[in-house]
Order: sequence, then C-alpha cells, then structure tokens
Amino acid sequence: MQNIPLAERLRPSKLSEVIGQKHLIGNNAPLYKQIQQKVIPSIILWGPPGVGKTTIANLISKELDRPFYTLSAVNSGVKDVREVIHKASSLGLFGKDIPILFIDEIHRFSKSQQDSLLGAVEKGVITLIGATTENPSFEVISALLSRSQVYVLEYLKKEELLEMLDRALKEDTYLKERKITLKETNALLRISGGDARKLLNIFDLVISSQSEENIVITDELVLSTSQQNIAAYDKNGEHHFDIVSAFIKSIRGSDPNGAVYWLARMIEGGEDVKFIARRLLIAASEDIGNANPTALVIANNCFQAVSVIGFPESRIILSQTTIYLACSPKSNASYLAIGKAQETVKQTGNLPVPLHLRNAPSKLMKELGYGKDYSYSHDNPNKLQEFLPEEVKGNTFYQPTNNTKEKSFRTLLKSIWKGKYKY
Repeated sequence: MQNIPLAERLRPSKLSEVIGQKHLIGNNAPLYKQIQQKVIPSIILWGPPGVGKTTIANLISKELDRPFYTLSAVNSGVKDVREVIHKASSLGLFGKDIPILFIDEIHRFSKSQQDSLLGAVEKGVITLIGATTENPSFEVISALLSRSQVYVLEYLKKEELLEMLDRALKEDTYLKERKITLKETNALLRISGGDARKLLNIFDLVISSQSEENIVITDELVLSTSQQNIAAYDKNGEHHFDIVSAFIKSIRGSDPNGAVYWLARMIEGGEDVKFIARRLLIAASEDIGNANPTALVIANNCFQAVSVIGFPESRIILSQTTIYLACSPKSNASYLAIGKAQETVKQTGNLPVPLHLRNAPSKLMKELGYGKDYSYSHDNPNKLQEFLPEEVKGNTFYQPTNNTKEKSFRTLLKSIWKGKYKY
C-alpha cells in the first residue's frame, strides 16, 4: 500500500471530500449546480498543478454516472482521439447519458488534434473535459473554446493545505501505523507552493525516509530530506512554475546572467517557446513599463517572431529579448496604478460618469446636460478639468518612479495637476 503515492491514496471518492476550489464545487457554486442538475457542458479546467483538475473530472463522471474515457495529451494522437470517439458513438445514445472524454494537459494537443474533437463535441457524441496549466485563450483553438465553459482553479490556501495534512494523518492506513507529530509546517507549505500533490508527496517522502518509531516533523527535517531527494517529487516537471518564477525575478532584478540561465533551463526542459515569450510580454509591462516603453514593443515582436520561426532558432530571439529586458530600467508604476484603481472601484462601486464627460449623441441627452461644460483639451490645454467621479476626485493612482523617462512624466503632470503631484 505504501508503494502507492500518498496523493493517490488520499484521492477523494466524492466531491464533498475535495479540499479547496469551493468557488466552483462548494454549495451553490456554478459547477456544483450543473453537476446537481445532471447537465454539464464541455468544460476546460484551467489551473496550476496539483489543485484537483484530474480528481474533479473523475468525480464529475462518477456523480453523473456516465461512461468515462481519459487520454493524456502527452502520449495520445489523433488516432487515439478518433478511437475514443468511435467507442463513444458505438454506445448509441438511446436514452443513455453522453460519455465524458477527459484530456489531461490539453494545451499540448496540436491544432489538428484539437480539430479532431470538434465534430464529436458539437454533435454531442461526447462531453469534453480538458485540463490545462496554460491559459486556454492561447492554447485551445477558438472553435473548441467557444463550445466549452472555462473554469479557473486556484492554488490551495494555507488552511486547506493544513487540512490535507491533518486528513492524511487521520485517514491514511499506512500513516496511522506510525507515531507522527507534526511540529512545524512552514517548510512543507513553502516547498509545496499551493500544490497539494507536491505537499503530500514531500510529506510521504519525509516520513518514509525515517526509521525511528516516533517521527517529529520539523522544518529542518523537511528541508534536509527534500534537498537530498529533490528528484523524487520533481521528476515529472512540477518544478516548472518555480523556474518561471526565478526567470521573471532575474529580469526584474536586472540580472541578465541569471535570466539567461533560467531561460536555458526552460529551453533544455522542453518548455513551449510561446509560453516563455508570453512571460516576457508580461514582464515588459509589469516590471519595466514606462521606464522603457520600447521593451513592450520588443517583447511583442519576440512573441511574433518565435511563433513564426519556432525551435531551435527561436532560442536566440528569446535570449536577446531576455537580456534586453533584464538590462532595461525598471518601473512597476503602471502595475501599481491599475491595482489601486481596481481596489477603489471595488470599494466605491459603479459611480456615475460626470455629466461633462458623458457622450451626447441625441438632442435629449444634450438637454439633460450630457457633455455640458466639457472643455476640449486640444483647444484648451491649460484649462484644468477633473476626469474622476466627484466621490474619488483627488486620487493619484499613477505615481511616476525616478527613472529618466518617468521623471519627464512627473514634470508634465506637476505642471498640469499642481495639487496632485507635489514632489
């Protein structure tokens, strides 16, 4: 029994046993309601590794009592898809429920492989459940995406991970035979990064490596054991997001050497070049922004180029762009500005647009004061007018940083908005 991974031993047998994802499968949650009504569309489960995508797919089939077929996009081709569709078709509907086809890592399917699913999904021969760690807007063809409902799964919270450890100690047959004291959990939680499967596999690894009768789980024990046996829980590429994080942080920290090293790790690991290019696009805006607006242009050109050229030559373009971004001045002012603005919107709700800013295409709207007193900025560049609703007037969501480019922005804004930008 202990040869079976702990994550597999603790796999839930019904939806009520799933820890986390209550926004989807909790009482009155959207996916839960569809399952209770025994009618679900084709769906895409999008989320990071180890948060329950495969488990939820299996349990949906079980709850609906439908035939269940599963394929992995890593080792399945068009022929495998057609064979499953043929089997599903041969069942005949005749009042029976439509079979479910679960495709793990559907983002790894090529366009032709995804195209092979379209007819069966459209005609109702199968209900598709796809699981992906990548944004389906980029990785799933639009025709298939338009026929599916996308549900986003989240990393498990600290409380949920601790609940999972507690369940393991109380319910797992093998662990109940050992005398285990969970003294410290910080290292377990930190290494897992919200990934339940990684958490349980590390926990299992630490316990199985101890011969003592009484086992006390400490941060020191977890770190020493996991460092010695890193491959035991990372051999299937679950380290993927950690490497991406190191890559982005190297760019943010202006270290081209670190950035290129982590880029090389991703390339050697077989990472999709378009996935890397998309991360560069995000970094160009989030971490560089208006300190060097050209960075976004170059990152976008990089994405277009690697989409056309492909591997292995695309690695050179990725390297050039990575080094450019790492060596660019940094500003997260735009990132902070939209965050502050969104928080204000959440707190204040849907404030009405001031009358002078409203569009007035009809006579009635003009009579009601729409557009009245608006000063056309090009005709009156020196006339100050407020563009925020009265209730939030005076806010400065955007604060230019001290890089050369944004200093010029600050000078301009101080000249226009003397009260808002005093320094």
